[in-house]
Amino acid sequence: MTTQLTADRRPASAVDPRPVYARATEQAAAVIAAVRPEQLTGPTPCAEFDVRTLLSHVLGGTLRIAVVGEGGDGLAVHPFVDGVADDAWPRAYAEVRARVLAAWEPDERLTALVRVPWGEVPGHAGLSGYVMELVAHTWDLNEALGRPVELADDLAEFALAAAHRALPDPERDADTPFAAAREVAEGADAYARLAAWLGRAPLAPGTDA
Repeated sequence: MTTQLTADRRPASAVDPRPVYARATEQAAAVIAAVRPEQLTGPTPCAEFDVRTLLSHVLGGTLRIAVVGEGGDGLAVHPFVDGVADDAWPRAYAEVRARVLAAWEPDERLTALVRVPWGEVPGHAGLSGYVMELVAHTWDLNEALGRPVELADDLAEFALAAAHRALPDPERDADTPFAAAREVAEGADAYARLAAWLGRAPLAPGTDA
């Protein structure tokens, strides 16, 4: 029997990332729904983002890969959104989530070449990269909120495999949107390993909301 974990370690071309991405959006929606307005200015593991800016980036990135799935130029889409009211983030995400899932429904999108920030790749590889981004940012947000949602380990395992493919070198230059990989404790869970590979660390005690 093929388990989720062993499937995620196969070459990216052998895995349809759409079901995984759909589950990642469901998980992200649950965390976004947990945000309270007074938490929007709080810190996140992305040092340059507070909670509001992180939400803006999650929506912007989702809109970008939706446009890619629709056959448009995702790189022309600003990776942040503006004008969302403090209490409207769940609704705004629900709208863009519906759009991205519909955009990637046709099977031919998986083999078509698409342009994403790290180059021109087959659609399945592009969407896998956005699984990595969404799962990582969902962890960032969940950490910032004090971990109100129990996150799915298999999503982190898939995202970590995608991260190793996209960022095989633990050292990163200034043009890479992720910091150099950090050391991680032996036996760390999938989210800790994903965060460390992407240069993140949990918030210091007392800094979460």
